[in-house]
Amino acid sequence: MEDPRALIAREPMHYRQVIAIGIATALNALDGFDVLSISFAAPGIAKDWGIDRAALGLVLSMELFGMGIGAFVLGNLADKVGRRPMLLACLVIMGIGMALASTATTVPILSAYRLFTGLGIGGMLAATNAVVAECSNARRRNLTVAIMAGGYPMGAIVGGSVASWLLATTGRWESVFQFGAVITLCFIPLVLWLVPETMAFLLLKRPAGALEKINRTLVRQGRQPLPHMPPVDPVKQKTSVAALFAPGLSSVTVLLTTVCFFHMMTFYFLVKWIPKIVVDLGFAPAAAGGVLVWANIGGAIGSVAVSLLSQKIGIRPLVVGSMILGGGAVMLFGQGFSTLGGLSLIACIACFFTNAAIAGFYAVIAQSFPAALRAGGTGLVVGVGRAGAAFGPIVAGLLFSAGWGLAPVAMTLACGTLLAAVALSLVRYRESAIA
Repeated sequence: MEDPRALIAREPMHYRQVIAIGIATALNALDGFDVLSISFAAPGIAKDWGIDRAALGLVLSMELFGMGIGAFVLGNLADKVGRRPMLLACLVIMGIGMALASTATTVPILSAYRLFTGLGIGGMLAATNAVVAECSNARRRNLTVAIMAGGYPMGAIVGGSVASWLLATTGRWESVFQFGAVITLCFIPLVLWLVPETMAFLLLKRPAGALEKINRTLVRQGRQPLPHMPPVDPVKQKTSVAALFAPGLSSVTVLLTTVCFFHMMTFYFLVKWIPKIVVDLGFAPAAAGGVLVWANIGGAIGSVAVSLLSQKIGIRPLVVGSMILGGGAVMLFGQGFSTLGGLSLIACIACFFTNAAIAGFYAVIAQSFPAALRAGGTGLVVGVGRAGAAFGPIVAGLLFSAGWGLAPVAMTLACGTLLAAVALSLVRYRESAIA
């Protein structure tokens, strides 16, 4: 009896696999909007509450702290209870958090709500990365994971365009969070209907009814059902955090977390501070949101580009090159531009390379950990990375408050992604099977 994991890895993907990957990509797009919703709302919050840049930098980073905790804790939990239940739980957390954020009246309360929202966003990212890797065949795995990562800027583009319209129409920053809450909760029935538990998880953990669930998925994909479960591979049952630091995997885990920390520090400095920087240059909040939308258009194109190139070029050289070029573009953004067109163009270029690096990096993560550790490994790497993501906006806020100009701040924060490129070039791993 052939293991269905080997079958799926070898054969062309069924349309139901494509749908599940599409839903996971849309969930990552939802993450993109939910994370950046605070950036779109930030100018209005700063104006209404009269807070300085240092305090604003902290507010901008709170859900990133939550994302780090959520990615690590909920990512590991997804390796124990399943990818599908974790997707649903994270949607509930995110929807409630977004709704509560719209009711906040003080910085501490808003920070607490954003921290809570971040728990769901972090867990969602770890689970969706595992879903896409395990639903794809071997030939298209790098492509589909990179496409999933490209959903993030697409969510910021679509959601950001709506947010800019809401800000211009209502003049209320609360409307951004209200819109996010409604859209988030609407995804729950879609996941229930279209995203089954992955066969890789069911074969590893073997919960009650696993064979029936596997056969239901196989039949829906036009494949033969299994008469019984394949033999257990005991090596692949290890799901503890300690297993991530076992011989042969520890150096990969440490280096990947280092890469994620420093690159996310640069990326989130850029996307979190763009609206406030543009407003401080004298432009309207709605126009500032437009610049962030253009930045994410660049990010989306970068994700597509790295997805296509990964079919011809090794994924790691693509990521290293994107990081180096992205660091240079962030430094250039710091030189300042006097027109919205110039700001939009350089923001677009900077996010093209920095988000291309993120899209490719998720493919590196997915192929670096076996299925038993995939969500947990992703959660650990992304969790530590979110600490860097939170660190970037906070450091930028402190430097701005200390009197630093945009150019030295951008140059300092751009060094993060350059350090990440060096760390990734040191990673030595053997691409794992999807099982």
